[in-house]
Amino acid sequence: MKTVDIHVAKTHLSPLVEEASAGGEIIIAKAGRPVARLAPLHREKYDRKRGRLKHLIKMKANFDDPLPSEIAEAFGS
Repeated sequence: MKTVDIHVAKTHLSPLVEEASAGGEIIIAKAGRPVARLAPLHREKYDRKRGRLKHLIKMKANFDDPLPSEIAEAFGS
């Protein structure tokens, strides 16, 4: 864990953010007192599987039919 003064944090924000996103943790201090922590954002891994929501989605049998002419004209078709 690394501690930096707020002035250093302002002038070197991009490298500090890169360091934090790589797993580091930076404490930002003002007048020697810690006031904030810059840490990586941990995102939850989402397990994506094909067909997982199949039971929630219903499509009508005519889903692929051509649009009615008045609607198709509205889209410039």
